[in-house]
Amino acid sequence: MRGIQRFGVPFVFKKVLAKHQVERIYSTIGRDIPSEYEKQEAPSIPGTVSVNTADYNVKQSKIAIGSGGVIGKGLLKGTQTRYGFVPEQRTDFIFDTIGEGFGFIGSFVLLGVYLLLLFRIVTVAERQRSVFSRCYGYGVAAVFFFHIAINVAMTVGLAPVIGIPLPFISYGGTSLLTFTILLFILIRLDADRQMVLR
Repeated sequence: MRGIQRFGVPFVFKKVLAKHQVERIYSTIGRDIPSEYEKQEAPSIPGTVSVNTADYNVKQSKIAIGSGGVIGKGLLKGTQTRYGFVPEQRTDFIFDTIGEGFGFIGSFVLLGVYLLLLFRIVTVAERQRSVFSRCYGYGVAAVFFFHIAINVAMTVGLAPVIGIPLPFISYGGTSLLTFTILLFILIRLDADRQMVLR
């Protein structure tokens, strides 16, 4: 086991993985990339400083959420989001816009609304009479839960950035349509539950 750790892991990091994959691994665990794992590239321009941009989004997102404080800076008055320091702030990083604008209280209220939605979906799933409808309801709850949890975790640096939208808030027609269809099917199954035999 010690041989794999001593020889296998460095070999994989230097010879097998691409530079962006090594950067992703190190940014996920919150460390800077050691120089021995960086692949040799074209020499940089003299007099310039090389900056690790692998975790730039997450660092700016943490600054935005932290600068919101308890009550926030107000709607569209946050400096990080207003001046474009946070990339993709309408899609993947929408939670930091809410955190900076409305602070801890606004973020807590948003997560509370999501918790009520999840509780309602599970309640609807529990009262279904068919196994399919019950499993479908729990599946919808799981999809919503993982989208919410991963999106919030990646904006505060607890999960890698993988581009999962925040339900009903992130900009994008596909996610809005998908989440709406998931809920509409569940509502329709719930409306017909009295007609379904066990």
